[in-house]
Amino acid sequence: MPVNPVNDTSAKQPEIGIGLCLSGGGYRAMLFHVGSLWRLYECDRLNGIARISSVSGGSITNGVLALAWKDLPFDGKRARFDALVTDPIRSLAARTLDADAVIGGIFLPGSVGDKVAAAYDKYLFKGSSLKDLPNRPRFVINATNVQSGVLWRFSKAYMGDYRVGRIDNPDFSLAKAVAASSAFPPVLSPLTIELHPSDFAAGSGDDLQRMPFTSEVVLADGGVYDNMGLETVWKRYTTVLVSDAGAKMQAEEEPKHDWPRHAYRVLDLIDNQVRSLRKRALVASYQAAHGDPNRREGAYWGIGTPYGAYAGRAPTLNCPGPNTDALAKVPTRLKKIDAAVQERLINWGYAVTDAALRTHVDPKLSQPADFPYPASGV
Repeated sequence: MPVNPVNDTSAKQPEIGIGLCLSGGGYRAMLFHVGSLWRLYECDRLNGIARISSVSGGSITNGVLALAWKDLPFDGKRARFDALVTDPIRSLAARTLDADAVIGGIFLPGSVGDKVAAAYDKYLFKGSSLKDLPNRPRFVINATNVQSGVLWRFSKAYMGDYRVGRIDNPDFSLAKAVAASSAFPPVLSPLTIELHPSDFAAGSGDDLQRMPFTSEVVLADGGVYDNMGLETVWKRYTTVLVSDAGAKMQAEEEPKHDWPRHAYRVLDLIDNQVRSLRKRALVASYQAAHGDPNRREGAYWGIGTPYGAYAGRAPTLNCPGPNTDALAKVPTRLKKIDAAVQERLINWGYAVTDAALRTHVDPKLSQPADFPYPASGV
């Protein structure tokens, strides 16, 4: 039976290859993943990845990496990586986008999502489309289709979902794809895109390939459906790496009773439980017996993971628990982060990625001499 590229549920046997997931919200996630990607690049692990899947703030970093890919020398040296990946992301993190977008969405034509997309395009993507992404690895930017209730995927090869169908080789704005993937409710979502029903491949949808589903698609953060961006990777590849910048929610002594803040708290509760269940299933797949079809190789690392949980942590990298806990509590907003905290988030992503790789993937990896920003620590 041929595999439908939109609905991965028909893929019974995963391919031999490596998939990487980037998840978590806001600038916090964006910067944490820079550290993760730098360590993967430095130890020559990034170039072998077959697919990079992302949701929410991870999609901002994923979009930047995708555009930079063709110009990266993959020599393990930092200068070019910083120029193409780190510097644009750090520049964006020095600006507040969400407050301006909300105000603009209220008082000016266009939605909040449209304003965020315009800012991403101005500061990062410069008019690029999905057509500008590389063929390999496949970069997949995930959003949630609020109408169909399933994952809507953006990639160079296609965009769509298994119920509504797919549009092959879409000429669609990369900035809008990233904005849809990071449109966390209730403030930044939804982002609505208008489409032509004739653009969908005939017969590619399961049960909803009809108007109005094929003429207007209402999208929210990909993390609403799949808060670790796992689905498009776990079903496809035998090795799965997960960089998760979504932290465990904190207790709240006096929950707010007004409906906007109460609704936001309830959304956090739902996200926290689903994330815990997905993480549990992922770890179980790492621990499954050889020969079990659910077994996967790889590693998980999270912004809230204790550094001491990894046997392969480098003695040269000092990551005190109170410091990393504080970084995990940086708000998941598109709000300006000062330079020192930016560097600490990148350092922490770098350190925990290194520890996870040397504990669970390759104990022979050379230990890093220091953080990317030694003076800042974590």
